[in-house]
This record gives sequence, structure tokens and C-alpha cells, in this order.
Amino acid sequence: MAERCAWVTADPDYVAYHDEQWGVPVHDDRALFEMLILEGAQAGLSWITVLRKRAAYREAFAGFDPARVARFTPARVEKLLADPGIVRNRLKVESAVNNARRFLEVQREHGSFDAYLWRFVGGAPVVNAFRAPAEIPAKTAVSDALSKDLVRRGFKFVGSTICYALMQATGMVNDHLVSCFRYRQVNQMTPTKQSRR
Repeated sequence: MAERCAWVTADPDYVAYHDEQWGVPVHDDRALFEMLILEGAQAGLSWITVLRKRAAYREAFAGFDPARVARFTPARVEKLLADPGIVRNRLKVESAVNNARRFLEVQREHGSFDAYLWRFVGGAPVVNAFRAPAEIPAKTAVSDALSKDLVRRGFKFVGSTICYALMQATGMVNDHLVSCFRYRQVNQMTPTKQSRR
């Protein structure tokens, strides 16, 4: 039986997320927007709570098309707040609309959100070599810098811990434990890497 990271439970949704997505480099802007919104929604909750609502989020937030979400009206926000399929927190829902608008501004400035985001790690994943869960940080100097810049640009729910979770989820860092079967697989997905021991 394959050894996985210690945070993975037996829940099929968790296993699939860990085995197929977590730590895999993401360069598609819509997918990056999705993870930005979901990581913000997760604040104060367990990730499995949001993961189980992911399909409902895709439906509620127009397939995570930032241009469409940016046009959501106050009436649409009220409708979302009545949707039991998502986290019905007004600040989080309103921040998703706000962040869509800021996301489009970043795209206009940098050509893509991908180009903007990945410059924080020099365009290549940071490959860590953690052997125990306790070694994995909740945030880093890089996530601090990303958070600070996003806040400056008007984004909400983008604290350093949320930003580091975003970095882990989108493969900007490989934080699979070295004992995890995905560690080497994820490393082989990109030809150029940074190393941090």
C-alpha cells in the first residue's frame, strides 16, 4: 500500500485530492482562481469541508470564471448566501467577488495571474525535503511577501497562511513528505526546480 502524507485520511475525497492534485504545478489562470477562492473559503474550517463543497462552488461561482464572478451583483451575492452548498459567510462570498475584480487587474498588468504568482518562486517549484509533518511550516517568507503584495492590491482573505496553502495546493512548493509516494512523482513533473533543505 502506498505511503501518503500524514494529513491524508481514509476519506476518498481527501485521497483523490492528495494523489491527483496537491502539489502539482498549476499554470491555468482559471484553476488558480479556483484555488484562491477555495483557500480563502477554508479559513477557520477544515479543508475537507471545502473539498466536499467544491462541486457546489463551481456551480455557484460560474465555473470559477473570474470575468463572470467579477460581474456578480449584490443581488447575486444574496442568492449565494442562501446556497447551502457553499460556505455561507458574507465576508468570504463578498471577498470572492472582490478578488475576481482584483484578479482581472493582475491579469491586465502581468499578462496572466500565472505569470504574476509564479514570479514569487522564480518560476519554478520550491522542492522541500520534509520527513515529518512538524517540519512543514504554516507560512514562509515567500508567502509573507505574496500576502503583503496581494493585500496591497486589494485582495481579501489572503493572509500568509492562506497564501502558503495556495502555494502548496498549486505546486509552487512540493511539501509532500519524502516518504510519500507522490514526492518523487511531483518532482518529475517539472524539469527545473529549486531546492531548499
